Amino acid sequence: MKRKPGIAGFGLALLLWGALASPIWTYSQDASSESAKRKVKSRVMPDYPSLAKQMRVTGKVKIETTIAADGHVSSTKVVGGSPLLVNAALDAVKKWRFEPAAKESVETIEFEFAGQN
Repeated sequence: MKRKPGIAGFGLALLLWGALASPIWTYSQDASSESAKRKVKSRVMPDYPSLAKQMRVTGKVKIETTIAADGHVSSTKVVGGSPLLVNAALDAVKKWRFEPAAKESVETIEFEFAGQN
């Protein structure tokens, strides 16, 4: 019975050593990525879809937007949002123009439909 505490202690020591030796990965955006965001030259706000308005659908729509080096939106991908609101957000973001940059970039743009439009 005296060996069990020793084995448990050794196992605990290995577990703690492994936790200290492994790197910590974070996926949140840091301040440097915030400063790298492209500036918007012109933006178009989405029209609130009449069906969504009648049904009182509200919420956020997130769109991952690829911006070409010259500043136009080259592609979009819906990250989340109500299907009743997504098309209005996509139509609007495709009309946005950004400041030119050395290469293309990817931005996540979020629209909020609050039912007041």
